Amino acid sequence: MSTDPTTPQTGGHQGYLRIATEEAFATQGLFDAWARYMDHPDADPGFVGLAGFYTTSQADRPRIVKERLLDLGARRIADMDAAGIDRALLLLTAPGVQWLDRAEGVALAAAANDELADACRRHPDRFSGLAAVAPQDPAAAAEELRRGVTQLGLHGGVVNGHTQGRYLSDPEFWPIFEAAEDLDVPIYIHPTGLPKGMLQPFQEAGLDGAIYGFGVDTGLHLLRIITAGVFDRFPRLKIVVGHAGEALPFWLFRLDHMHAANVSAQRYESMKPTQRTVSEYMRENVYITTSGMAWEPAIRFCQQVLGADRVMYAMDYPYEYEVSEVRTHDDLDIDAETKKMLFQTNAERVFGLGVRAQA
Repeated sequence: MSTDPTTPQTGGHQGYLRIATEEAFATQGLFDAWARYMDHPDADPGFVGLAGFYTTSQADRPRIVKERLLDLGARRIADMDAAGIDRALLLLTAPGVQWLDRAEGVALAAAANDELADACRRHPDRFSGLAAVAPQDPAAAAEELRRGVTQLGLHGGVVNGHTQGRYLSDPEFWPIFEAAEDLDVPIYIHPTGLPKGMLQPFQEAGLDGAIYGFGVDTGLHLLRIITAGVFDRFPRLKIVVGHAGEALPFWLFRLDHMHAANVSAQRYESMKPTQRTVSEYMRENVYITTSGMAWEPAIRFCQQVLGADRVMYAMDYPYEYEVSEVRTHDDLDIDAETKKMLFQTNAERVFGLGVRAQA
């Protein structure tokens, strides 16, 4: 690597290791399944809008992103070295397996987890991973999470947003949360294409993807989980979301006030009292990453309102691969202990990195 002092270095020379906690990968089997589903007469338009871009477009950006998604070896490690990233926490990219029928979704999740675990075994000092699951079969998803953690050495689970328009706030999906709590591992909720009922006003303005729609839907997903009482049922459950908390940290005052007002007014049959406030669940059960949000005011605000122990660094590779954004985090005006928490020790604690050895 270059010894240029402006180039981030690996190896902890700056006083901390850089662990990137939302780094995407894909398998060829997954791309093949997406391509088959694209031709289905009832293919979901949100799926088509997201997967179609990376499956069929020949533009430079989707082509390069696809190449990087499929690489779990030398090219990815070279990119990490160039950016100064010591370890990547890998998770199956959106739209994942959740658009498929039960049997194919379960099979593809297991195959992706096997491929990921093999890459982690080949590069134990550089890669860790989260297990993909297919929530369309909740019991199988819970078992795959258990297999991923106890047999494959993975460090939690990833769910790519809603599952065919349904959210994890539905009790049908709670066996996944039960397994995560039993295993003491987090569930990372990653964005995906918008569901049918939300898509049109976003898509017609070009706002359905990472620019805005992803954050709206994922913030909604997390808020539904909170207000449905999931954390009252599973008090030790840990949920992780990216992109500076999908805007929820900036809404905490209003969320607390209006949630209490609506519960008191009994306005909605679906909204029941919870044991704690929205902001308390955010500070006690939720962790956030800085993926795609290399912006000091947002990062420091999240550390202030949630706690520095709740905020972790992420790059969002390969969708966001900007070495300058690593330097932005390095240059944050925070003390050395807080910076080490951001880059290293929070991720080690939340995901059990260095504790749960690779199988």
